[in-house]
Parts: sequence; structure tokens; C-alpha cells
Amino acid sequence: MFGANELHHRLASWAVSAACAIGFIGMMSLLLTDGRVAAFLLDRNSTVFDYPFTIQNLMWLIFFGALAEVAVRHRRARVESLQLDEGLLPEDDETMLRLRDLGAIRTRVRGQEDFFLQRLISRCILQFQSAQSTDRANALLNSSLDLMQHEVDTKYSLLRYLVWVIPTVGFIGTVVGIAAALDQAGAADDFQDPALLGELTRSLGVAFYTTMLALVQSALLVLAQNVTQASEESALNRAGQYCLDNLINRLYEK
Repeated sequence: MFGANELHHRLASWAVSAACAIGFIGMMSLLLTDGRVAAFLLDRNSTVFDYPFTIQNLMWLIFFGALAEVAVRHRRARVESLQLDEGLLPEDDETMLRLRDLGAIRTRVRGQEDFFLQRLISRCILQFQSAQSTDRANALLNSSLDLMQHEVDTKYSLLRYLVWVIPTVGFIGTVVGIAAALDQAGAADDFQDPALLGELTRSLGVAFYTTMLALVQSALLVLAQNVTQASEESALNRAGQYCLDNLINRLYEK
């Protein structure tokens, strides 16, 4: 079943993403030991968290996990598109489909209903076999496309959550950083010390890095999500158009 294969692929993608995230953090930790870039990407010399357990590194783990989910959806869209090349329906300009011709086509797609195209073909043929009405088969095609559109959108719920949670974690990191900086300032022995303002400003600057990084990561993921979802929805639309052109329009009622 494709569903089991998709689950296996998802688990494998998440495992690879975790390894990539750890590898990325490790490489950046070796290359960036100090400076603004290290503070921005990793909070390398954090005064709030024990490195590598920083907010930035947590965001990188979530970011790579979201990329794994994008990869899963992209693979699904590609596999769905490839079904159009299977030649499941006649594609010439002359063939008409009578009731007696539909059994063989339905047998061919049986057991493959995890794919959009095969599911649409099976449903429309079953409807025509029971009612022998092209109009009812066409109505079922349209309603099935609406349901499948909703199904595609639902499958992006986890990805949308990950896209949302990264800025949230970034805001939390900023609040924690501000609280830590103010607590440090409140514990100072000499409030007239000129160096205190500079140290406080630097601490607040580092605190805002988490939000900046979160917004950059979120923007990249939103782009990837929209491109991938558009690809999957396009595969569904082309499957519907294929069924309309090569099945519904070829049905011969008598």
C-alpha cells in the first residue's frame, strides 16, 4: 500500500532531517566560535543557556523537521503526477467507452485507490455502472475533486503548525533574553557604571536575534510550503481533467 510506503518515507525523512540538523549545528559550532554571526545563528556564547541547548539550535531542529515534511509532500506530488503517464484510460480521438468496457479498467486500478487518479477512475466507473448516467458520473467526479482538495489541504496541517511554531519559539527566546538582561542589570552593584548600559544593550541585541532568525526561517518555509502545495494541487487538478477528457466524455450510455 502506498500509505504504508508514505509513512515509511516520512519516518526516514524525519530521521535524515534530525541527522542533518545535528550535523549543521555541529559544523556551524566549529566554524563560528564568536562574533555576531555566531550569536545570530547559534547564540554561540549564550549567557542564558548552556550551549548547545539554545533557542536558536532548537529552531534549527524544527526548521529541518519542517523541510523533511516538505520533502514528503513534494515526493507525493511527484508520484501523483507520474500516474498520468500510466495510460489507464484511452487517450486517442475515437474510442468510446461502453458499459462492458469499464469492468476491465476498474480491475486495473483496483487496489491503487491511494492515488488520486485511480480513486477518481474507480468511483466514476462504479457510479456509471450503477446508474448508467453520464451526468451523475460527472457530478461524482466534481464532488470527489472537492473532497480531495480538502484532503490535500488537511495533509499540510503539520507543516503549517511547524511554520507557526518557529516564530513563536523565537519570540519566547527574545522574551527570555530580555528578562535575563534586565535581571542582570538589576543585580548590578553600581548603576552608575558606564559599562552597564553597553553590556545591557549587547544582551538585548542578542535576545532579538532569536526573533530575526525565526522570521527568516519562517519566510523560507512558507515559500517552500506554497510551492509544494501548489504542485500537489496541480497534480490533483490534472488527474480530474484527465478523467473528464478520457473517461466522462467517452462514456456511451446506450
